[in-house]
Amino acid sequence: MADKAVPHFHNQAGVARVRVGAREFMCIGALPPFDHPHVFLDMGGGDEIICQYCSTLYVHDSKLKPDGAEPASCVWNDDAPQARAAAE
Repeated sequence: MADKAVPHFHNQAGVARVRVGAREFMCIGALPPFDHPHVFLDMGGGDEIICQYCSTLYVHDSKLKPDGAEPASCVWNDDAPQARAAAE
């Protein structure tokens, strides 16, 4: 994710919550081509936020790096095998 200024996360697995290290990030919903509009989410001073498109609950975890998530598979980048396969 070094090429992105803002981390991007998804919830392809449909987990109940995604812990993230950033308070400001993009949610893409599911993996392309089934993603929703990429929306910027900002927790502000809070510790959680729900995406208005996919209803994923994101919870801030200060132990994670800003571009990290738990489960780790919820981190999205353009180089992911799923993204390459969807683009072909």
